[in-house]
Amino acid sequence: MTEPQHDCCHTPKSVVQPDKTALLKRLARLEGQVRGIAGMIEGDRYCVDVLTQIAAARSALDAVAQQLLENHLKGCVARAVNEGNSDEAIAEVMALLKKMR
Repeated sequence: MTEPQHDCCHTPKSVVQPDKTALLKRLARLEGQVRGIAGMIEGDRYCVDVLTQIAAARSALDAVAQQLLENHLKGCVARAVNEGNSDEAIAEVMALLKKMR
């Protein structure tokens, strides 16, 4: 009998995202935003307008990252702590947070 998959991760290299559909929808909208920004540049739009859209796209990407991080903390990290592997899990999260700055 296999162990049930947790909220986020089954193994360190295989994940089960609880919000997969919502995350994919957000990323699809973000992809459209980025194409829109390219169109704005192609169309010689005012720099401030382009930069405003870039800021909005960054914010949207950050929101996806925050959701993934929350899923990871509630699933993988919580499981690691319960299994006595908290030092490794905390080190992984700290390295990740440094990358996300």
